[in-house]
Amino acid sequence: MSDAVILLDMLNDFVTGEIEAERAQNIIPTLRDELLPAAREHDIPVIYANDAHRPEDFELEVWGEHAMRGTAGAEVIPELEPEADDHIFEKRFYDAFYGTGLDQHLRSLGVDRLVMTGLHTNMCVRHSSATGFFNGYEIVVPEDCVDAFTEDEHEQGLDYLERVYNAELTTATALIEEWEAA
Repeated sequence: MSDAVILLDMLNDFVTGEIEAERAQNIIPTLRDELLPAAREHDIPVIYANDAHRPEDFELEVWGEHAMRGTAGAEVIPELEPEADDHIFEKRFYDAFYGTGLDQHLRSLGVDRLVMTGLHTNMCVRHSSATGFFNGYEIVVPEDCVDAFTEDEHEQGLDYLERVYNAELTTATALIEEWEAA
């Protein structure tokens, strides 16, 4: 089993900006201090999939202008800044796979299990997990490394991921222990 950590949309506009999700603060310490360092220590690829919208993107009709390509709002928050060996993909839709080349990249790395993290459990995590599942990847979701605008949206997202995509719900600690035992 070869893992990759997919970190979705931990961007300025989502954490403190245009469409702030206050609950994002809940997952930053676990990502910053536990999961991401452990992944890097165990040579597990860390892949950032970040909104980088263009003015013509239809999603802007739903959410308004946010995470516009080349702006500070589309940058990863300083607490989770990518490191030199991390991989970065720009996305224009909820799904990190759609039009990004992510699947081909994961296959070139020999990845078969995706550790889904970031924002939002019920949107980008859900849609990216769907394509991952449809492409044959196993989906793992550390519950303390994803969140949404509300607790209800977060819980609904987790339930959907588990029921529909057979996602393994776990914690950062349990996942790190698994990596250390391997």
